[in-house]
Amino acid sequence: MFNIDLLIHARWIIPVEPEGVVHSGHCLAVHEGRILDLLPATEANTRYSAATTLHLDEHALIPGLINAHTHAAMSLLRGLADDMPLMEWLNQHIWPAEAAWVNPQFVQDGTQLAIAEMLRGGTTCFNDMYFFPDHTARVAAASGMRASIGLILIDFPTAWAANADEYLHKGLEVHDAWKDHPLITTTLAPHAPYSVSDAPLEKIVMYADVIDRQIHMHVHETRDEIEQGLAKYHMRPLARLHKLGLLSPRLQAVHMTQLTDDEIALVAASGAHVVHCPESNLKLASGFCPLDKLIKAGINVALGTDGAASNNDLDMFSEMRTAALLAKGVSGDATSMPAAAALRMATLNGARALGLGDLTGSLLPGKAADITAVHLGDLETQPLYDPVSQLVYAIGRDKVTDVWVAGQHVLKQRKLTTLDESELVAKARAWAQKIRPS
Repeated sequence: MFNIDLLIHARWIIPVEPEGVVHSGHCLAVHEGRILDLLPATEANTRYSAATTLHLDEHALIPGLINAHTHAAMSLLRGLADDMPLMEWLNQHIWPAEAAWVNPQFVQDGTQLAIAEMLRGGTTCFNDMYFFPDHTARVAAASGMRASIGLILIDFPTAWAANADEYLHKGLEVHDAWKDHPLITTTLAPHAPYSVSDAPLEKIVMYADVIDRQIHMHVHETRDEIEQGLAKYHMRPLARLHKLGLLSPRLQAVHMTQLTDDEIALVAASGAHVVHCPESNLKLASGFCPLDKLIKAGINVALGTDGAASNNDLDMFSEMRTAALLAKGVSGDATSMPAAAALRMATLNGARALGLGDLTGSLLPGKAADITAVHLGDLETQPLYDPVSQLVYAIGRDKVTDVWVAGQHVLKQRKLTTLDESELVAKARAWAQKIRPS
């Protein structure tokens, strides 16, 4: 009998890989932060002796959810500016607020708030894009949260950097500081085609090859972005990115609501990934990502919430449901985006987009023990014919009871173990009083 750290008995285990498989009456064996085994409970009891054994008789175990596009610190701007189009929202409200308030403390406090919200909602990894990424990395590591930290690049000066060269220099310093951390990876994160000029984008392509990193960028988010690209560069933004060498398996193209069939074929041929943010796109009236067409073209599509300033939450269960329903409505096909595919989009597809597919995103032996336990025993999920259907179409994030990241029990019976909830609420309220005094 092998001595291990943790044995979790569950009513259902949904590994995501292979898609659609549901194990009943099985166990996950976890040791030294990794999944050691997935096996029937009867075999587990004779094979393993665990320091901790849990029986979750009304739960489904799923891979920790992966939020593939966030601006975590912007949680402190939740609800500040609602019900307006993207460019008005950015130019007249968000960017002025950021100019006035964003500093290392803002990023630290906002990121802690976001991580707490994500962990309580079953998310174990997030892909971020924001200023002071060194502070985002530090908070994520201290919280026991897996994170892909975007090394932001934008043409205009901010509190983080004065120009493109400084953004790149400081970003590479962050990469060097965190490149060996078990929970932290980095991505190069040029903001958008309309906010980053050609020369910095060419440097991004070069550095992505040199340090072997993904590229995280807003692309084709709105019709206005397309019109700006045509007016300034005499080509659509995606064509410009292709000309500059950004279209490759490294690219995480976020939003992608404005796409022609030829552009979909171009993205598919390039191997680039798409990150779909349905609720933010709906709220800002940015347009509809043609999810059904992307999937049929063989493009890997991940799922993100965007920031809490434009969503206004970081709820990946809600995002899965919206993505699945919207795909059916836009395509006119009720078979588009079935529940198992939506769950995969929120887990394994996200891991692959982030370059972490060999580490996380599914419950396979050898992968990191990034695990979310969801209670399916309440009346809201009865009767239960298909647990995957219930996860996507019936439950809320409040049904998440326990979360592990690399084997660490970071949410235990709905209580955070690495963050102080009351302290986070107090900090958020203090920031609200500074940003918009009542």
